[in-house]
Amino acid sequence: MSTLGIAVIGAGRMGADHARRIGRTVGGARVVAVADPDVERAKEVAAGLDGAYALTDPAAAVAAPGVGAVLIASPAAAHEEAVGYALERGLPVLCEKPLAPDAAGALRVLEAEQRLGRRLVQVGFMRRHDAEYRQLKELLDGGGIGRPLFLHCRHRNAASPPFFTADMLLGDSAVHEVDAARWLLGQEVTAVSVFAPAPSSLAPEGLGDPRFVLMETSGGALVDVEVFVNCGFGYEVRCEAVGESGSASLGEPQALEVRRAGLRAGAIPQDFTVRFADAYDRQLRRWVAAAARGGVAGPDAWDGYAAAAVVEAAVAAARSGVRTAVELAERPPLYR
Repeated sequence: MSTLGIAVIGAGRMGADHARRIGRTVGGARVVAVADPDVERAKEVAAGLDGAYALTDPAAAVAAPGVGAVLIASPAAAHEEAVGYALERGLPVLCEKPLAPDAAGALRVLEAEQRLGRRLVQVGFMRRHDAEYRQLKELLDGGGIGRPLFLHCRHRNAASPPFFTADMLLGDSAVHEVDAARWLLGQEVTAVSVFAPAPSSLAPEGLGDPRFVLMETSGGALVDVEVFVNCGFGYEVRCEAVGESGSASLGEPQALEVRRAGLRAGAIPQDFTVRFADAYDRQLRRWVAAAARGGVAGPDAWDGYAAAAVVEAAVAAARSGVRTAVELAERPPLYR
């Protein structure tokens, strides 16, 4: 089998992490080009990869000789344009979430892909590749706990970066729970309400951290999400599914636990790249294998669009304090 050449768009934290994983843990692929407006940053990432070169223009990276697939990890505002470059050349693309900054942009991507008549876009919702999430999905699909009634979700970070905004609590953090809920339940989110306690004293002023998100689904289930990005103690993601005949949960610490001197202690991950390290590896391996065949192996453009529509409704609900309906276009046959 020939090696799949990949153009990585964005040399920030996620782009650099993906590029390193491709170079070290993913067989059958290599990074051909790294593009970033900061050429020195692009050079730094490319320098650690055999034969890769640095560019500032994403279009040039996508069109570079030997590129057969595109991985997009640039800022959200640049995603739609970069995906467009890949679609113009008929190349499979893995785009970090969000697919676009808003639902309208995500819908434009979806419509561009429809015109090609085949699915080439995959969105980087890595939780679908996590072993615990996949086990929970299998249990729910098999009716192991009966019809799902509730999903109780927690999404906690030790601290938020300086640039984090109130809208990002929903669009960058809670969006993972949005996609996970849609996938686990096999249902669309139809309405969203957002509540907030008195802000944490550990959170930056004006951030409004934490938030409590309540989602209603097309199948009559309720999904609640605690988003707390300045909890102080680490990175923690949990989910409990409650069905008519049982419950199942994931995210309890799996690390070494030590008991001594009357105390019990274990490590808490401090970062999402640690908690979901295996999921990121699995995501890349599956995507590379599918991209080599000209396809995708995970959440598609419809999933990216649906998540963007839910986040848009959640932002509106947070600002108005009013339960907000999710407005979705009709699902095209390509994504059924």
